[in-house]
Amino acid sequence: MRLPGGWEWIIVLVIVLLLFGPGRIGRIAGEIGKSIKAFRDGIAGDKKDDEQSIDTDASGNVEPK
Repeated sequence: MRLPGGWEWIIVLVIVLLLFGPGRIGRIAGEIGKSIKAFRDGIAGDKKDDEQSIDTDASGNVEPK
C-alpha cells in the first residue's frame, strides 16, 4: 500500500473543509497551537524551577534552596 499522492491529499482536504467549514478548522488549529505553546512553556518552566531550586556552595556541595 502506498502513501496518498498530490490529488488524493487535495480531495481529502476538500472533504474535511466541507465537513467542518473554514471557521471551525481555524479555531481547531488555533487551539492546537495554544496547547503546543503551553506545553513548551510548561517544560521550560520545569527546567527553570529545577535550576533555581538547586544551588551549590563554595565547596561544590549541592544545597536546595
